[in-house]
Amino acid sequence: MRALIAPDKFKGSLSATEVADNLAHGLAATGVHTVTLPLADGGDGSVAAAVAAGMRPHPWPVADALGRPHTATIAVDAETAVVEVANTCGLATLPRDVLAPMTASSYGFGEAIRHAVGLGVRRIVLALGGSASTDGGAGLLAALGYTFHDSGGQPITPEAHALNRIRRVDVSGAVDLSRTCRRRPARRPQAGHRGGCQSRNALQIRTFHRHRDRR
Repeated sequence: MRALIAPDKFKGSLSATEVADNLAHGLAATGVHTVTLPLADGGDGSVAAAVAAGMRPHPWPVADALGRPHTATIAVDAETAVVEVANTCGLATLPRDVLAPMTASSYGFGEAIRHAVGLGVRRIVLALGGSASTDGGAGLLAALGYTFHDSGGQPITPEAHALNRIRRVDVSGAVDLSRTCRRRPARRPQAGHRGGCQSRNALQIRTFHRHRDRR
């Protein structure tokens, strides 16, 4: 008998590769020949799944969700790069038991995207699950050359708590991604009754919605 083992991660415990390897080990003990193919849903492990499918791992220094330097990995081949939020500035980059939804930034994700553009690939696949931030992608845009200003023209650090102060966005220095990026989102929207922000407490949810909508 032969078995194809193609699991996603067991979130919070085992990566998809670890799940596949453990299942393969158990089946091998019964004489079953196995082939492993770790999968991902656009969240944690998306780059690892792309590497398992034959793409090359490409490490690169970026900022984590709290702005601390660390090394993330993107997956590349001759024409495509896969970049994920989770391993650049997602929840997995935060210290254990620490959440910072109003100050965590997507800047590191933008750094990884900018580097992928510099590699000359024709297509970039964005895996958007596992995010630690609620900045609406403003941090990502800052890393790509967008600048944000308040009503007095002063620059603003694009964090969730400051989104309601943004009155002007300067795109003159921005990287053009219109021909390269393909998004692979988690199916949950950021805001609304079923949005990802519902994982925060009630005060944080109301604050985020107010800042996002500038009400």
